[in-house]
Amino acid sequence: MILAINPENPQKRLVNRVVECLKQGGVIAYPTDTIYGLGCDIFNRKGVKRIYQIKQRNAKKPFSFICSDLSDISTYAQVSNMAFKIMKRYLPGPYTFVLEATRTVPDLLTTQQKTVGIRIPQNPIALAIVHELGHPLVTTSANITGEEPCYDPQEIEEHLGRMIDIVVDGGIVRGEASTVISLVNDEVQVLRQGAGDTSWIHQL
Repeated sequence: MILAINPENPQKRLVNRVVECLKQGGVIAYPTDTIYGLGCDIFNRKGVKRIYQIKQRNAKKPFSFICSDLSDISTYAQVSNMAFKIMKRYLPGPYTFVLEATRTVPDLLTTQQKTVGIRIPQNPIALAIVHELGHPLVTTSANITGEEPCYDPQEIEEHLGRMIDIVVDGGIVRGEASTVISLVNDEVQVLRQGAGDTSWIHQL
């Protein structure tokens, strides 16, 4: 089902409809500031397992998740002073920052090294959903592993509609995946170059 939400001023009643779906273990496709993502409530094991099945993804490769703002991050990750300064400067934005996980994070979403990837995208719809949900949303590209990501909600509906509950239509989002940067042990390391500029790292 496609649900169109205003990309600049998301309608609260529609956002709440999406959140109710998530609370019941639903899986959604939604826009970010880079590409469309697949998401579920990080604390709903049923939803997380469904996304692994939809993506056909190795269970040893965890997903990242979206927080609504910087104040949320310390609940789910160990944030040093240096890491906080970097994230404060570059979030919201097209970055995924990898940090050591806290015990709050479900095991399905942590690596063997007990790290997590965290995003705060510059997208009003994604942030409104996470804010109303009250805790993070899983984020992974809206495609089956190995296939090209989808940019158009109509295309997502055609390819994945029978497997997910709601396609949140926030318009066409044609970008590339986020840049993934590890901040573990205060060592800044680019794990994947994507939409986010990394020239600032050399100035640290």
